[in-house]
Amino acid sequence: MRKPQGDNKAAQGMLRIIGGQWRSRKLHFQAAEGLRPTSDRIRETLFNWLSPHIHGAHCLDLFAGSGALGLEGLSRYAAHCDFVETDSTTCRQIRDHLTTLKCNTAAVHCQTAQSYIAANDIKHSIIFLDPPFHKQLLTPIIEALAGKSLGDDTLIYIETAADEALPLLPSHWHTDKEKKAGHVNYRLISVHN
Repeated sequence: MRKPQGDNKAAQGMLRIIGGQWRSRKLHFQAAEGLRPTSDRIRETLFNWLSPHIHGAHCLDLFAGSGALGLEGLSRYAAHCDFVETDSTTCRQIRDHLTTLKCNTAAVHCQTAQSYIAANDIKHSIIFLDPPFHKQLLTPIIEALAGKSLGDDTLIYIETAADEALPLLPSHWHTDKEKKAGHVNYRLISVHN
């Protein structure tokens, strides 16, 4: 996740859960280089897309940052979320948020996205991919995920800067939804094996 753009709450180190059991809860996080929670507007659209699928889903929030996407999924009754983040302070903050919310259906993994994918079976029904912009991190992650046997109809959310090209997707990944908001492109991909 990157620097906040056009979201004052994010710039002040605060995110608001926008729907579900924790709706309107505000969580504070320590601003860090490159930390950019997905904006309220984009999360609203994304979770409208996911509404038929999120209840009972097993989510994977790679490049978790503030944890905004995974926390929003858990608020909307996802069964479980694995948060993957490399920064130890940020990992601690996500754990603190989960404690504050009295949530015990999540795990925080303080490691790189690639090392997590390499070491684990990926049986998640929804995967959030929101890596730092302009760092060329998507291509190796997409390749690593393509090498795993993802479940049929796995949904993958991908967020990029508007000026970044989407890497070539595996032939069995299909773009179902795509939008642009400000300087961000975001899309929902389905996997059909």
